[in-house]
Parts: sequence; structure tokens; C-alpha cells
Amino acid sequence: MALRELPFRTASTLLRDARPAICAAPPASCRYASTEAVKQVEDNSSFSIPPPSEQLAKTFDPIARSRLRRRGGKQLPPSRYQFRPPKYYRGPLHPHQPPPVSDPASRLFVPGPFSLPRLEQTYQSTIASDLLTLTYQHYPPGYRAPKVTQRLREWQGDHPYFKNRPLRPPRGKGDVLRLLTPPRTFRNIPKITKVTLHSMVPLAQSNSAYLHIAGMALQAISNVRITPHKARHSVVQWEVREGRFVSATSTMEREDAQHFLSKLIDVVLPRIKEWKGVPGSTGDGSGNMSFGMTPDQVALFPEIEVNYDAYPPKMIPGCYITIHTDATNDKDARLLLQAIGLPFYGKLKG
Repeated sequence: MALRELPFRTASTLLRDARPAICAAPPASCRYASTEAVKQVEDNSSFSIPPPSEQLAKTFDPIARSRLRRRGGKQLPPSRYQFRPPKYYRGPLHPHQPPPVSDPASRLFVPGPFSLPRLEQTYQSTIASDLLTLTYQHYPPGYRAPKVTQRLREWQGDHPYFKNRPLRPPRGKGDVLRLLTPPRTFRNIPKITKVTLHSMVPLAQSNSAYLHIAGMALQAISNVRITPHKARHSVVQWEVREGRFVSATSTMEREDAQHFLSKLIDVVLPRIKEWKGVPGSTGDGSGNMSFGMTPDQVALFPEIEVNYDAYPPKMIPGCYITIHTDATNDKDARLLLQAIGLPFYGKLKG
């Protein structure tokens, strides 16, 4: 048996030794498709264009050109600055339509993202898949979802006042029309959209320094410019007068919201003594969670602690933190916030 396998082993050994030499010698009839393209690119290169003459370079004077344009009353070329995006959207039939948000010419264009925060990395690698697993509902083949009935009431009767009227809301004050929860897929996993900081400073009506200190504190911890608000109505019990500045708001999105949440959960909240967590009854029923922080807790933020002498201790404000998510109910939003490290206590609502 061994004598029969000897010729095959000898042949395989010779072929193994000769294979590198065969591969090293390229076939004569082989032609690479990129050689012609490289020649065209090299022929059309900008380096082959001769530079401008020295006389033309010396005569070029942009300042003199601008002076001549101003003397002659000539404006800029007509091809420049012809279109400015409209400030308001006036409908699909208006001749002036705003460009998409992704266009740099849009008023709503926001450049970025320029970095990927650690919280966003954790969400993409771990939290999103865990949420999809926990909230996924399997429907077997052939399953037909029940039809969603009309949730708004119709006007009953032959009165002409009822014709072409919009549908009526649910009856009673306590019955609120909740958002519908679509089946969970990889396309609609809940995620954080923005974070809002709101501070009420009623003492700013008599002393504007309270509003300035509150604005400085919110702007320092959020990295976003604040928006002051005036009182719309006068409230005697709270000593609020109409038309006076009484509060400040800061809204964070994208990277600012991610950095703020990671700083809040990893640095600030663990330093609060005897902090139970976020009440389980919080939530507006549409996936938004809110909780408050006292002035002593706000002072624990690193941006305020490192410059504590710049803020008078009695003027540091408290604030409300609202975390907005694209979830359609409080249960999914609470599950998302628990995954990023925000604890809840007490009876859970919704």
C-alpha cells in the first residue's frame, strides 16, 4: 500500500516546491484594468497645468478690485446670494421651499456629530440589543393584528352644527388619549432625543442677580446657551407678576445631552447622600421622565464645584431635569433610563 502511494507523494512535493515560482511569474497575456485609468488621471492632473505668469500674479489686487466695485456702484455677481431659505414654512404649494435640514444652507442645519460619546457607544453596542430582546413580541406566521377602532367620538344627531365637525375627545377629564405603541422592531428601539433643564427663580423679579446666577449655572453644566422666560400671568400666592423674568431653560441635544447624562449618572448622583432615586410615579405617559434637584445637589456638578467662589451659595438655583425619549409609553422610557444607570423607587406607574 505504501509503494502505491509513493508516486503521488513525490508528485505533490514537486508541485508544492514549484508553486511559488509559478505564481511569481506573471502571465504575458495579463492586462490590468487600472493602468489606462491611471494614465488618464496622470494626464489630467492639475500639476500639468502651467502656473500663472508673474505679471498676472503681480497685478492681482483684491483690495483694489473691491474699491473699484464700490466706486462704480456695482454689486456682487448675480450668481451669489440669490437664495435665502424662508424663515417659516408656508406650505407645500408655496414657490419658496426650505432646503432639507441636512443641507448647510438650511436655517436648521446643525453640523456634527464630531465625536461619539461613551454613553452613545454603550447604547449602540449593548443597550439597544437588550431593549429589543426585553420588549420584543413574537407573532407567528399568519397572525393578523386586530384593527384599531376609532378612539375619538363622533357627533350624534342631525343638527347642522354637527356636520363637518372634527371628532370629539374622550369623555371626562381623567381619560387621556395615550399614544399607540407599535410592534417593537430594530427600527423603533427607544432612544434619548434631548434633555431639558428648567430652573424657576421667582426672586429674580426684585433682584436680577438671581436670574444671572441661575443662567450662568445652567449654562455651565449644560454647555448650551440658556433661554430666559417671562411670567405670562400674575399669581398672588407665589408673588409672580406678569411680564417679569422668572425662569431659565436650557435644552441639550445630541452630544451635549449624552455628555450631560453620563456626567449626571457617573459623577453627580453617586455623591448625593441618602438619594433614593427617581420616583416611579414620574412620567407624562408619552415617554418623558422628569425629576428635580435641590441647590445643594446642583452644586455637586464639576463645572460649579471647580468655580464655587464665582457663585454665591445662596443664589445657586435648583432645577428640574426632563429626559425626552421617542418611546410612546412610560414603561419603555423607564426601561431605557434604567439601562443607562438611572434608578427608580416606589410604585411604578404605567
